Amino acid sequence: MHDRENEGRLQNHKGQAYRGVEEVNQFPAVERRRNVATSSEREKGEVAVFQELGKALTSSLQLDQVLRTIMEKIDEFLRPDNWSLLLLDEEKQELYFELAVGKASQALRDVRIGMGQGIAGWVAQHGETVVVPDTSKDTRFFSKVDEKTKTETQSIVAVPVRFRDTCLGVIELINCVGPDGFDPRDLKLLEALSDFAAIALENARHVKKIHDLTIRDDCTSLYNARHMSFILETEIYRSQRYNYEFSLVFIDLDHFKLVNDTHGHLVGSRLLGEIGNALKAHCRLIDFAFRYGGDEFVLLLPQTSKENAINVARRLHKLIRESVWLEKEGLKIRLTPSLGVASYPVDSRTKEGLLHLADEAMYLVKNTQRDSVAAANIGILPNISTAESAG
Repeated sequence: MHDRENEGRLQNHKGQAYRGVEEVNQFPAVERRRNVATSSEREKGEVAVFQELGKALTSSLQLDQVLRTIMEKIDEFLRPDNWSLLLLDEEKQELYFELAVGKASQALRDVRIGMGQGIAGWVAQHGETVVVPDTSKDTRFFSKVDEKTKTETQSIVAVPVRFRDTCLGVIELINCVGPDGFDPRDLKLLEALSDFAAIALENARHVKKIHDLTIRDDCTSLYNARHMSFILETEIYRSQRYNYEFSLVFIDLDHFKLVNDTHGHLVGSRLLGEIGNALKAHCRLIDFAFRYGGDEFVLLLPQTSKENAINVARRLHKLIRESVWLEKEGLKIRLTPSLGVASYPVDSRTKEGLLHLADEAMYLVKNTQRDSVAAANIGILPNISTAESAG
């Protein structure tokens, strides 16, 4: 997963321990309180750190393992009161605490910091390292975190975790600056560790993208049939263990071929994407939506009885048949669906049995009247208007 740029950064950090670091005027010369007694021992320790992290990056794709190793080395060499790794939520433009170590770590779980807010937010926004020996003298300091954690932050060192020109997060050390605290060499080590964190995070992002390509459908971004098989097996195991019900809803778009024949396959693909988005929007967080193939979709509804699944299918039937699709593109396409429902364990206790029964119920509708809902071992149900008036 490492490109030449990553390899170069690793080699630079391995060599850094031998070159020494020039003094920086903003830091006073202080007596260290570290376990490393001499400069030579310190250099050996740093080289060992870089070798360990380099090995972790090249031998493991487990992000959590690499990040925890980095945080352990921060504790070993730098000894702050509290330290944390904040990652950037790109969609919300907020930092959240991915890892936190120290007395206040539990209280930080739900804390979010906006871009530009506080020291960490400023570092994420500007991509620059900040050393604050006295937070009372820095207007950027965000006291609300202390109020949440019931701690007293006297000093902060914050380093951006950057890959190329993108800030992925911030490593922040609390109460590590002072007469017995932080010196220029510490800063160089911390910045080197942040580079390792950036490489690990970027590797993880690439792995996730590749994984998504194997489990998601390109056209709709829904999960694909291969992943459905895995999720269905997992849900059967979970439902057996905890005595849960769950249901499948199969959806087939009636006469979809006419859309492709009339408007072309590109329009057909965009229509499938729009319908996929609509299905996702009507799912709960625990539900799964799949493109099964062609113009067929499947919903897996955990902890859902057959009766409730039928109600879901009826709502989806109404949604699809009453919506005007691709209206923003000026096409105003209308469709009707055929839907089939099967449930665990009332209809079947096996993956193959559930898939067959839900598919069979859907085709019962499709091969007779279309534009309706059927359920396994029940048959075609009354149409939506009848069902609604009865409800």
